[in-house]
Amino acid sequence: MKTSDFYYDLPEELIAQDPLTDRSASRLMVLNRTSGIITHKHFTDITDYLRPGDCLVRNNTKVIPARLFGHKIHPEKDTPEERIGASVEVFLLKRKSDNVWETLVRPGKKLREGAKVSFSDKLSATIESVLPDGNRLVKFEYEGIFEEILDELGQVPLPPYIKHELKDADRYQTVYAKYDGSAAAPTAGLHFTDELLAKISAQGIQIADVTLHVGLGTFRPVKVDDVTKHHMHTEFYRVTDEAADIINTAKQNGGRIICVGTTSCRTIESATDDDGIIHAGEGDTDIFIYPGYRFKLTQGLITNFHLPESTLLMLVSALSDRETILAAYAEAVREKYRFFSFGDAMLII
Repeated sequence: MKTSDFYYDLPEELIAQDPLTDRSASRLMVLNRTSGIITHKHFTDITDYLRPGDCLVRNNTKVIPARLFGHKIHPEKDTPEERIGASVEVFLLKRKSDNVWETLVRPGKKLREGAKVSFSDKLSATIESVLPDGNRLVKFEYEGIFEEILDELGQVPLPPYIKHELKDADRYQTVYAKYDGSAAAPTAGLHFTDELLAKISAQGIQIADVTLHVGLGTFRPVKVDDVTKHHMHTEFYRVTDEAADIINTAKQNGGRIICVGTTSCRTIESATDDDGIIHAGEGDTDIFIYPGYRFKLTQGLITNFHLPESTLLMLVSALSDRETILAAYAEAVREKYRFFSFGDAMLII
C-alpha cells in the first residue's frame, strides 16, 4: 500500500480560511460506508441519522496557546544588549512534568542543550536535552501559575494552510473543550453548538467524553512510500470509568458507537480489547489506523475532509474503503465543499 494511493487533487480555493459565523451551518456529506451512496445535507440534519440508544463519543481536549516567541539569552555577555540573542520559537507539544515540556523549536541550530531562552520577565526556559527526533525537552522557570502566563504570552497554533488571522480564538475550540493539552483542535467537533447537542441528547442519544491531547504527529506528512513503514508519534489519552460505562452499555443495548472525529476514534480503538469492550484508563497511544485495520468498536464517524496522503485520510479509508472515500472526495470537490479544519463535515455510517 503506497502513500500515493491516497492522493487527490484539491483546488486551493476550497481550503476554508475562516470559520462560519454559525458553527452548525456547515454542509454535511452523508456517506453509506458499505454502498458508497452519498447524500448532501446540512450539519443540523445529522439528527436525522442518529437513533435513540446510539452513543456519540467526543474528545473534550482543549487547545492551548502553544506557540511561544522569545529570544536566546547569553548570560555570559557583559551588557544587557549583548545578552539578548536571536529570536526563537518554542512550540509546546506534550507536558512531561510540572515544568518540563516536549517541544519543537525554531531555529533548532540556535537551541542546543543548555541554551537559555527568555519570553518575558515572567517566563524563561532552559533546553534540557535534544531528543532523537529533534524535539527538545524544555524546563520552564516562572512565578505564578503557568497556564495563566501561557494565556498571556502564547498564541493558539493554527494549521499552516490557514493564512487568515483568527479573530476569535474560541472558534478553534469545541464548545465542550475542557482539559488543556492539545496542539491542534479535534476539528470535527467544531460543528456542534450547545443547542444542537441538547437536541441530540433529547433524542435519547448518549454522549461519552474521552480525552486525547492532539499532537502535531497526527498531522505530519507521511514521508515514506510504504504506508506500513510510517510511525505515529505518541499522544496522551484518557477514558474515564463513566465514559467506558456509557459506551459499553450503549453497545450492549444495540446502540451504534459513532465517533466525533478521528481523535475520538483513535482513543476508543486504543482502549478497547479484542472482545469489543472498552476499558477505563490512561496512557500514550501511537495507534495508526489504515486500510486493513479491523475496528473493535467504532461503527460510524463524523469527520472533516482531510489532506491528501495524510494519516487521517487513511483512517477514514479504513472505515469504508479507499476507492469509496476517494470517490466521495472527488464529489466534494465537484460540489465545492469547504475542506480541512474550518471546512464542512462528513458522516460515514
